[in-house]
Amino acid sequence: MLRRHVLTLGSALLGALSLGGWTLSRRAKTPLLLSARDDADGGHYAVGYRLDGKCVFATPVAQRCHDIVEHPHQPVALFVARRPGTESYLIDLRDGRLLQTVASQPNRHFYGHAVFHRDGEWLYATENDTRDPGRGVLGTYRFDGERLVHEGERSTHGLGPHQVSWLPDGETLVVANGGIRTEAESRVEMNLDAMEPSLVLMRRDGSLLSKETLAQQMNSIRHLAVAADGTVVASQQYMGEAHDHSDLLAIKRPGQPFQPFPLGEEQRLAMNQYTASVAIHDELRLVALTAPRGNRFFIWDLDSGAVRLDAPLPDCAGVGAVKDGFVVTSGQGRCRLYDCRGERIAVQPLELPPGLWDNHLHLA
Repeated sequence: MLRRHVLTLGSALLGALSLGGWTLSRRAKTPLLLSARDDADGGHYAVGYRLDGKCVFATPVAQRCHDIVEHPHQPVALFVARRPGTESYLIDLRDGRLLQTVASQPNRHFYGHAVFHRDGEWLYATENDTRDPGRGVLGTYRFDGERLVHEGERSTHGLGPHQVSWLPDGETLVVANGGIRTEAESRVEMNLDAMEPSLVLMRRDGSLLSKETLAQQMNSIRHLAVAADGTVVASQQYMGEAHDHSDLLAIKRPGQPFQPFPLGEEQRLAMNQYTASVAIHDELRLVALTAPRGNRFFIWDLDSGAVRLDAPLPDCAGVGAVKDGFVVTSGQGRCRLYDCRGERIAVQPLELPPGLWDNHLHLA
């Protein structure tokens, strides 16, 4: 009995050391930037680059990807299909090996985003029910070895779900329902005169906790960033007229309603009614936003709303927080590091391939 206990404990320790070795090795190196890229011929790739420009992998994939979801314990990540893609790709982060092509279920397609639960056993992906176009569901997948197995789905309590994230408790899901109906294999909007965007908080079992909206019906809630204190920031894409006033950044602080973030009119107009990616830096209490149609990159103080940076950046795409500030990719130009530790934000071009990056990145 004692011997069996010792052997079991030894196996558990070896497993922990193995996982810990992956974690420690990640932290010892420069961050691994994960993103989707295209080449000049339109080929699609799931890529991993060190910030010094070293390519760890560039894995060809059949469909264009959008966001990247890293497993909390294993050296794997899911590159999620861009709407209305039907294939997502589970990739080994050590060498770029394609472990699994995850196909969407019949009458479903992916919306570009997903999350792993903190225990690593479950993944939730935003998906479209094409039998009732736009009805949002969270596809539920169990992580089994090196495969994701579809186990069911939950309603997102809205239309056209885009990004899904966790609140800090690790059990409450935040869903950005874009409010737009689209059919299978289409990005054509069917209901611009009757959009229903919403920010939803829900439990893992699918039960609804809250559902909030912004004032403008045509302001599609798309992307999310969540701070360690539970503050949720959401970025929007406005589907109405170019001259309409639209709240393209919104915030939900703990215990407060979902409401517009205090943007200056100059910044709002520069966004050209479209935002792409949003990130929060917890230690520095900053929020960053890319606006590719306006070719602008912004950083604000998360607490006061003060503008820290309003800078030109051609076709800026993904943004993610690193120790010193933010890394930003570009669909047309150079990738950059913004060092936000000082009173003045310093910018440094990165030795990464220029252009052709998708709208999201993840730093592993």
